[in-house]
Amino acid sequence: MVAPSGEQFEIRGGGYRAVVTECGASLRVLEHDGRPLVLGWDEDAQSTSGRGQLLAPWPNRIRDGRYSFDGRDLQLPLSEPKLGNASHGLVRWASWTVEEHSESSVSLAYRLMSQPGYPWTVDLHVMYDLSAAGLTVTVTATNLSGAPAPYALGAHPYLTAGPGPVDGWELTLPVTTRLEVDEQLIPVGRVDVTGTELDFRTARVIGSTSLDTAFTGVDRGTDGRATVSLRDPSADLGVVLWMDGRHGWLQVFTGDALPAHARESLAVEPMTAPPNAFGSGEDVVVLAPAGTPGDEHSASWGIHTL
Repeated sequence: MVAPSGEQFEIRGGGYRAVVTECGASLRVLEHDGRPLVLGWDEDAQSTSGRGQLLAPWPNRIRDGRYSFDGRDLQLPLSEPKLGNASHGLVRWASWTVEEHSESSVSLAYRLMSQPGYPWTVDLHVMYDLSAAGLTVTVTATNLSGAPAPYALGAHPYLTAGPGPVDGWELTLPVTTRLEVDEQLIPVGRVDVTGTELDFRTARVIGSTSLDTAFTGVDRGTDGRATVSLRDPSADLGVVLWMDGRHGWLQVFTGDALPAHARESLAVEPMTAPPNAFGSGEDVVVLAPAGTPGDEHSASWGIHTL
């Protein structure tokens, strides 16, 4: 019998343990000294609500699945039929192939073939690596087509700072701007978060705040990384997600509507582009034709204890 998420690849290092799955090259388990850092799922189940999945060649949503690129009008399948959107890319349910698997790291690859709505062939490669510094995830895309290809990337970990709910946890979120969205959850405007209930630049308790919000205006350290911190003050334990300079966006979700896991965790989703990026063109990476400079894109993010 094959598990719903396929083959399981366990890695260990620096007190951390992770399990990555064949299905979607997804992060099913991440823990430190036995303490969960993400809300995963059982081996005999499948991921729900995007938990642990990689989102490529676009994250989040595309309105009506329609966009234009390089003079072509394109239509993607509507994977979010309730809202009429194409959601979270084309690779999260695909079978990825393991390339290398050591005690502390695993790399997987998937060839995204040209298809209706996305007529380019792109090789995707992901490396999960554990060390005393925590988990580092690096995703590389290489255009194999003879024409430029649009591309964006995201990931969907649900962070846990303790047994939950999120209401008692402190959040530090280094962003200045949020997106306003319409009934399809597609951006229609921008708002400065300063002084509002969504201003978490200084650590404070989440409380009853409900989030399913895209943010930008990211503040970074001298190393170019942005860090989101989540802390359980009652236990003085926490978790940090960092992302490199290629990620200019974050989607943060308290999970209020999740049937079995409402407000048990906080999805903190690093993204290289905003919702509906293929429609707006904002921050879309244009991969150059195969074999020419710019045909590859690589970006990293990671998780460690606070």
